[in-house]
Amino acid sequence: MITRRTLSVPGLGPDIPYFDIQGRGDGPRLTVVAGVHGTEYTSIAAVREFVRDLDPEQVSGRITAVPVVNVPAFWARSPFVVPVDGENLNRHFPGNADGGFTDMLAHHVFTAFVLGADYLVDLHAGDLPEALEPFTIYEESAVEAASRDLALAYGAGHVVRQAKEVRTVAGSTCAAAADAGIPAIIAESGQNGLMERDAIDRHLAGLTNIARSIGVLAGDPSPMPEPCRHEGWNWLRADRAGWWQPAVATGERVPAGAVLGTMSDVWGEVFAEITAREAGTPLFLTTSPAVPADGLLLGLARD
Repeated sequence: MITRRTLSVPGLGPDIPYFDIQGRGDGPRLTVVAGVHGTEYTSIAAVREFVRDLDPEQVSGRITAVPVVNVPAFWARSPFVVPVDGENLNRHFPGNADGGFTDMLAHHVFTAFVLGADYLVDLHAGDLPEALEPFTIYEESAVEAASRDLALAYGAGHVVRQAKEVRTVAGSTCAAAADAGIPAIIAESGQNGLMERDAIDRHLAGLTNIARSIGVLAGDPSPMPEPCRHEGWNWLRADRAGWWQPAVATGERVPAGAVLGTMSDVWGEVFAEITAREAGTPLFLTTSPAVPADGLLLGLARD
């Protein structure tokens, strides 16, 4: 049975819509969320279509599917941040009931949808100014092996493991869930806020394969090709505001010392050459030339 519900959080704006799918028999509880960043549209579309095409008779256990977590950002077309306070929601989990707007939102989302789940899959994409190569992230944790299995079942070409002591992405759904003993991944497909069919289909195929692999959905999971595995990240940022001109493409392995791009002023004078501190593969990069001081330029996954 598929039931449409909403999570109402007083004082935090619009209700959060979600689907509650109760299967016929016993099984695990899978929580799927999307729209933690409100303009990553392929993730949102994938959750909507996954539920639309789902046969509850094929479900054993329970699936909770949240197509849009960050509702204020979705309606404001606000990339990266919650428009109310300018904070990145995916840096605030598990949240704080007594904190600011984004902290409180993270707390209620985490409490309602993540705690009590047996598995968490958080779908993302490249935001409005981001090109992206499909990848998944999982965390070093007590449930690392199960999380890695989710990442491999999704089937992206790249898998990034984040060590706990040097988390580049702290406060994410994935990290907070792993810390709570819940196997979890972030899966990325799509870029630049575009509704690309192949990116949506990749999310759908990966999510379906994960659901089958953990037994919440009937059917045999498909074997996936071995991905490129990466141990953490180098995220490169601009020392000062300027015009960013990337010199590499996502998915293109680069050696240590390679030129990744340049920063110039509005007159066109180059003031910085950005190079790779070590070998790796850019899995996402900023496509907008306008980058503020300390703005993110690209994410280089370590080989």
